[in-house]
Formats: sequence, C-alpha cells, structure tokens
Amino acid sequence: MILWLALAAALAQDTHAHAPVALRTSDFVLSLAQRPVAIRTGIGSAHDASGSTAKEAQAFYDQGLAYLHSYVWLEAARSFNQALRLDARLALAQLGLTIAYTELNAAPAARAALARAQALAQTEHDRRHVAARALQMAAEAAPADAAKLAAYRAALDAALTAFPSDEELWLQRGQAESSDPAERGQGSVAGSVRYYEKALALAPAHFAGHHYLTHAFENTGRMQEALTHGATYAKMAPDVPHARHMDGHNLRRAGRIDEAIAAFAAADALETAYFAAEQIPVEYDWHYQHNLDLLATSYQYVGRMKKAEELFTRSFAIASTLLVQEFNKREWPEFLLARGRAQEALAAANTMAAHASPVVSAAGHVEAGRARLALGQFKQAADEGNTALRLMRGTEGAGIVATPLQAFQGEFLLRTGKKDQGRPMLEDVVRKARALPGPDAWTQTLFTIEAIARAAREVGDWDFAAWAARQMLAHDPHYAGTHDALALVAEHGGDTKTASAERALVEKYWKNADPDLKGK
Repeated sequence: MILWLALAAALAQDTHAHAPVALRTSDFVLSLAQRPVAIRTGIGSAHDASGSTAKEAQAFYDQGLAYLHSYVWLEAARSFNQALRLDARLALAQLGLTIAYTELNAAPAARAALARAQALAQTEHDRRHVAARALQMAAEAAPADAAKLAAYRAALDAALTAFPSDEELWLQRGQAESSDPAERGQGSVAGSVRYYEKALALAPAHFAGHHYLTHAFENTGRMQEALTHGATYAKMAPDVPHARHMDGHNLRRAGRIDEAIAAFAAADALETAYFAAEQIPVEYDWHYQHNLDLLATSYQYVGRMKKAEELFTRSFAIASTLLVQEFNKREWPEFLLARGRAQEALAAANTMAAHASPVVSAAGHVEAGRARLALGQFKQAADEGNTALRLMRGTEGAGIVATPLQAFQGEFLLRTGKKDQGRPMLEDVVRKARALPGPDAWTQTLFTIEAIARAAREVGDWDFAAWAARQMLAHDPHYAGTHDALALVAEHGGDTKTASAERALVEKYWKNADPDLKGK
C-alpha cells in the first residue's frame, strides 16, 4: 500500500477536533468537585439573579459563574456545590454543574444535574435558562445535526425577547454563533461580537464579555482589538491563570514576546500555587498543561532552547483527559526534530504511538514517520504513515491529524525525489495552516512552515526553501527563525547584502538566546 494513494480518505474524516473529546473519566474528579471552597477575590465579577434568599448561596453561585467564564471548571463545580449546600433548591447552580461536569468529562453527572435543574426551575427566568441548556446538550450529543443547533439558538432568541437585559443570555447567544454546539467561547466567530458587546453594555463590570471578545477578535484577525480586550480581562481577573494567559496570546502576536513570556509565566505561577494550596493533581486542570505548552513554544521562539526543553518535558509527562491536549504532545518530538535530535524524536513519537486513543496514536505514527525521514529510513517512514491512515479511518476526532499527515506526506515526496508532487501538497498545508484561527494554531503554523523550509534546504530545493522563508516572513516578521531562513537562502544565492541584513535581524530577535544556538 502506498502512503499517498489513501490520503484523501483520511482528509474526509470528522473535523470536530476542537470539541472536548474525553479520553478517560475519573470518579476522583467528582470527589474533588464536592470539596468545600471559600469565597475568592481577584477572579472577576459575574452575577445572575438565582432567586435564592440565602445571600451566601448567591455569592457562591456568582463565583461559580465567574469560574465558568474563565474555564476553571473544577473551581466552578466546587462553587456551585457549595451554593447548593446553602440552598438545595438553587436550580441555576445545578445548571452550572451541567457545564462544569461536561468539561470535566463527567457526562453522566452533567445529565443528572440537568434533570435536577429541570425539576427545581420555578421561575420563568430559570425555566428559560434550563430549557436552552437542555437543547444545547442535545446538540452537543449530535454535533452534525444542524437542526438541534438551530433549536438551541431559537430558544436563546426567545429567552432574550423575554429577558432582554439578561447579560448571561447575550453571552450564550454569542457563543451559539459558532457551528460547534459545545462552544464555550474559544471558537467565537465574527457574528459573536455584537452579542458580547451587548452583554458588556448591559453589565460593564462583568469581565466575560472582554474574555470572549478577545477570542472572537483573535479568530477573525483583529489583533489590536484582541490585545485591548485581553489586557482588560487580565486586569479584571488578575488571579485567574487563563486571564493572564489570554493576554500573553496577543502580546506574542503583537511581537511583544518578552511581555508574553512574563504573562505565561505569571499564569504558571498562579496555577502552581493553586495546586499546592488545594492539593489538586495537575492533570485535573486542563489549562496548566496548555499554558506550559505556550510558555515552552515562546521560549523556543526566542531561542532559549534549554528552558523550552525543560517545559516540554514537563508537559509531555502529564496525562491529559482531553484528546486535543494529548494530540498536542507532538510539539515535543517536533521540537527535537528541529534541534537535529531525530533518534530522541522517534522515541517520543513512539510513546505517543502507543497511546490508547487511535487519534493520538495516529499522530504519534505521523511524528515517528517524520523522524524516520530525518534518519533516512524511507520504507519505515511510509509504514508509519500507512499505520496512521488505518487508525484514522472512521475515528471520531481524526480530522486533527489530517494536516500533519499531509505535511508528512509532502515532505516524504520532497525527500524521495518527487518534488513536483511534494511541493503543491506542502503549499496546500501552508495555506490551510495559515487560515486556521486562534493563537495556538498561529504558533504551530510558524514552526510547521519552518520545518518545510528546513526540509527544502536539506534536499537542495532552494527555490522552494525561498518560498517557504517568504511565507514565514508573511506569517511572522518578528521571529528570528524567519530571518535565519531568509539569510540561508540569500547566502546560498550569493546575495551577501541581504544575508548580512537578515543576520542582523536574527541577532536582534535572538538577543537573549542560548549562547550555543546555531542557525539551521
């Protein structure tokens, strides 16, 4: 079987990669969610009238709501459960648990919470919220059913007609503009903006509008607006790791990489202190590993490879409950390949290939194939690709492996003397990657193009190496690796003036790099 003949089938697989696909569920997380919690400060302000006459129950419900809006799922669940201990008839706290438990991969507990919320809802306000969430959960269970998503949106529209001053409904309606019914704000689209702005107009002290607008503007390329709202979110919720992390997203995109590193490091410090104080295992907070990954790639970006390696190693060792985070462990073998350590990259990729999830295993085989290409083991590389294809077929979430597989295939063709076939494939990879929204994809795309440029140089295809270097420049002119790639092309072509100018930019952007860092 030839690797590239079967690629089209893999590309047609499910692409709902952004959904929080669970790899495993633990009863332990539910016990953590029942732990008592205190009222906290520095997490931002959120409020929705719960109807409770117990002032403290309302306070804990509002705290849970604030944590939901910052994706701190475990603390949201603890806060809602604390509210319910004070007022067992608080329907909206049960409703909040449906989201927190869903994101903690405890679907049966989420469904049970929904049933309790439906039984408890007495006011029209509560019934509207509960009915909309029930429709959303039905749509989440059938993400390909457009009718279910439409019904959820219609319920929110009707609720807004009845309660036009309810900022929580406006925030939910903004999220519902996404084609993903499980959307929590990360995938916000251009159509979401007006709903979030309405929520902010109604409740300027409520930080969530700034959070979700940051995502919406990131995803639509409006980076200055994203930077403004991200900074505001960080100021309004200074003790929330994700708020600091979001600010780092946009600082990095703006070329303010040192400030971005400081923001990611601040998030890491907050999370580390939280784990120590609350005795929470790190694998039960999705954000910790995610932030580590962005901090690691930021150090890689500035040439501090030893620090990046330390963080990648820590992240790779964490067992995540989310498919997408296990998939993102491929950043570690890719880092090793970029450093010329193909044998170590192969060992890391083999760890991924042994994963119980066929999606993560497929990604591991793709990375193993790339490592084998670097080692000149072309037959074994093709075998790795074919194994990845077999694992992907008919597997939920396998669409996230499609573009890395295509990049591997294009490199395979390039390295085996079939550049006329490999070049168009890699050009398509770059086009797809650069079109992906969000800051995480933006960074991954940069390193993907860099790997393509490196492969082109290694096989002596300098025209294609020049094209890839120009793509890096268009994607990020602030990256030293961009100018390193341009300098190498110029040097090969005998253009000493351009090479010298690019080398000066490499020196500028890698001014704090490890002393032994060498050009690629």
